[in-house]
Amino acid sequence: MRRTSASLVAGALVAALAWSSGPSSPAIALDPSPGVADLTQDLNQILADSRLTIGRAGVVVRSAESGEELYATDAGKLMIPASNTKLFTSAAAVETLGLDYRFATTVLHSGRKLGSVVNGDLVLRGTGDPTMLAEDYDALAAQVAKAGVKVVTGKLVADDTWFDSVRLGQDWAWDDETAYYAAPISALTASPDRDYDAGSVIVSVAADGGKLKVSTTPESDYLKIVNRATVGASNNVLIERQHGTATVVISGTVASSYSEWVAVDDPTAYASSLFRKALAGHGVKVLGKTVTGAAPKDAKELAARESMPLSELLVPFMKLSNNIHAEILTKAMGRKVTGQGTWAAGLKVSTDFAKANGVEVLNIRDGSGLSRRDGFTPASIARLLTAVRAKPWFQTWYDALPIAGNQDRFVGGTLRSRMRDTAAADNVRAKTGSLTGATALSGYVTSADGEPLVFSIMLNQYLSGSPKDIEDKIAIRLAQFTRAAAVNDAADRRRAASAEQPGDLECSWLKPVQC
Repeated sequence: MRRTSASLVAGALVAALAWSSGPSSPAIALDPSPGVADLTQDLNQILADSRLTIGRAGVVVRSAESGEELYATDAGKLMIPASNTKLFTSAAAVETLGLDYRFATTVLHSGRKLGSVVNGDLVLRGTGDPTMLAEDYDALAAQVAKAGVKVVTGKLVADDTWFDSVRLGQDWAWDDETAYYAAPISALTASPDRDYDAGSVIVSVAADGGKLKVSTTPESDYLKIVNRATVGASNNVLIERQHGTATVVISGTVASSYSEWVAVDDPTAYASSLFRKALAGHGVKVLGKTVTGAAPKDAKELAARESMPLSELLVPFMKLSNNIHAEILTKAMGRKVTGQGTWAAGLKVSTDFAKANGVEVLNIRDGSGLSRRDGFTPASIARLLTAVRAKPWFQTWYDALPIAGNQDRFVGGTLRSRMRDTAAADNVRAKTGSLTGATALSGYVTSADGEPLVFSIMLNQYLSGSPKDIEDKIAIRLAQFTRAAAVNDAADRRRAASAEQPGDLECSWLKPVQC
């Protein structure tokens, strides 16, 4: 007899509630004052967009200080949050791990060290640091050499046991397996850049004197490159890793330089290959092969590196909506609280944090929002945004949110190209969220009266064409909001309507085009 798992039931509940609710009904003013009545009328008009005819829109706006609800439509309906899930993950991580939390990567040896020879194994042990670059593995190798080690008679052991061996989220789409924004999760990994896209490699092609040049960042022989591309009159090139392998196939034509971020199939093997190459570069020879396993309890430390603190990591994590950071932090929370670096343990920590702060969490399946079975309500997100304002770490967390219209990539983040030259620019601080057919924007805005507001906008199952401009129009209107009178700034609204809108994915996911 077939059994139906609890996760399938939860997923079915998300889908059933999503389809049963039908289109949103216009909201009725919750306050008789002219300003609130006018706000309600304007938001209803914005949400009457034809793209939402068969779609769903859940919106809630509250006073951040009093909790007064200024606007609500389908605020209690379950919807797909996409990367708004990171609001819960990041807040729980800061509360659980602390702003000073750092990931440690260490090198140890077993057996005895006699002069320049280690009669035993060399162990590379990780705890999930997503900021490790090739140069950081090189620095660890330099420390080993500085300790006087020249020969290791045993093996190079890659210890990734801080986390479990489950690499991919159980609900993630199969065709995302090679995409860098869905890279596999491991306690040992490496990033190719300072966006810290852990578990990926940048594969670049360029036409050079009639010949095709292929390179990788970092330089590594971990991937097997199969080049079937040719020099042509225009760029029409595909760089793609074959599923479940370390083989990258390049096809098409190349006229100018082009790069693609590619997820590796095994981040532990990738990281250990970088370290082994660095050891050789510093004159340290490991006679045995590379294997995986746990460091012996009596292993002695030779080298160590700590990451930047979580307070700093929040910036690339939240500004650029980095999925891998979210999943690593989820497993790190599980490891700290229960001793188990698993998704199940970490997600329970996030759920318990939310509930302890008066937030109802209906279904959380991963830390990033890649799962289409994640389910939240706009009201639950607004409650979280209100509750965390009382936390001692709030300002640091708040500063890590993307800022509308600010062109500095590590300030504006995924909102840097949105709401420019409007009342929302350098005002709205919010988390974006994007999957095909689902978009969300939730965060904070200061009204024209100087009143801090929290808001959550979730749009699901809409017709073709990204409705992010609807989110922007609502956010701009909130920035214009005054309780005393109606607002009529048609110029701001025209700018929002005519602004170039992003597509269905987070702009930070669309490398090499940067948001």
